[in-house]
Amino acid sequence: MPQLPSGFLWGAATAPHQVEGNNVNSDWWALEQQMPGMQRSGDAVDSYHRFAEDMRLLAEAGLNAYRFGIEWARIEPVPGEFSRAELAHYRRMIDTALDLGLTPVITLHHFTNPRWFSWLADDAVQRFQTYVRQATSILDGVEWVCTMNEPNMLALMIGMARDAQATRRTTEEWMSPTVEGAARPVLPDPDPAIGERLAEAHHAARAILKEHTGAAVGWTVACQALTATPGNEDKLREVRHVREDLYLEAARGDDFIGVQSYSSQAVDENGVVPHPQHPDNTMTGNAYRPDAIGIAVRHAWETTGHTPVLVTENGIATPDDTRRIAYTSEALGHLFATMDDGVDVRGYLHWTALDNFEWGHWEPTFGLIAVDRTTFERHPKPSLAWLGGVARRGEI
Repeated sequence: MPQLPSGFLWGAATAPHQVEGNNVNSDWWALEQQMPGMQRSGDAVDSYHRFAEDMRLLAEAGLNAYRFGIEWARIEPVPGEFSRAELAHYRRMIDTALDLGLTPVITLHHFTNPRWFSWLADDAVQRFQTYVRQATSILDGVEWVCTMNEPNMLALMIGMARDAQATRRTTEEWMSPTVEGAARPVLPDPDPAIGERLAEAHHAARAILKEHTGAAVGWTVACQALTATPGNEDKLREVRHVREDLYLEAARGDDFIGVQSYSSQAVDENGVVPHPQHPDNTMTGNAYRPDAIGIAVRHAWETTGHTPVLVTENGIATPDDTRRIAYTSEALGHLFATMDDGVDVRGYLHWTALDNFEWGHWEPTFGLIAVDRTTFERHPKPSLAWLGGVARRGEI
């Protein structure tokens, strides 16, 4: 067990569209009404109105941080018109977290966009900058800001939507980028050109945030903890670059890199190997690999040139909370081993605080808190008390 740095963050994370409900001005809401086989977010878990209860449960359990997002589609529902009421809403969320002793970790973009916006438009970066400038008006006292969540997955989704539109493939059933499913083929590589545009937007947002706030600024990357099969180290480097390293390298000069990892996959001469079917696989079809976080953190640390690491997501989709505790306990052991080896880790934020809408599916449950989707009653799981105890003690 390493000596944890002062101010080490112990918390949980959510995304606005997955928990708030009725995000009607977003592109994801529009997609849910059109895509065959895609479940709808609807009221989600009504965290838009119940955020204070959610935060209180985390704080009372012993956690000291909460990562949540502000929703661009609510703040700028039409181009150039900003909602003062919505900005005030998210400021109340920040104040509530601070009052409860939770360090707010704010994400400015978590996959969703206003309906009118496209990352493929010529003025996309400028439009994002305008939004970020508005967002800085409510960030006083916020110490951590993530400009974007998983830009490598975002680039993948933008490319998939573009290609589907170009080929008019609109009748196929939805397959969420975050849910593998049984015997599902490996997701395609993100388009590097889109990745470069997102990196440009991140750097532009970083400059605005550094000028107008005192927050540490970074972005979060989906890290697959890829490993090479014998003789395929060159292929691993090739695959890593397009899937992760382009985005990790863009974080050089950031105050931190958000590492998000759940499982590990091998790379052979053909590329990423699908997760083999196994009884231990999680509800998303991922292999049960609590060691993935250690692999991912070490790679991010080296690739970013030793940028401090904040684990912004790590967890398991399972209906068995005992298994969640076992997975997280082992994952933390691997994370602490990286710290023993000199990696600068600033915190651990579990995915997720609440069972929620998993981008087109409701079945995978990652949460520390269960939610009755009819009454919205919250039911903390034993894993919440367990993780809060770890946070209080500073050890497993």
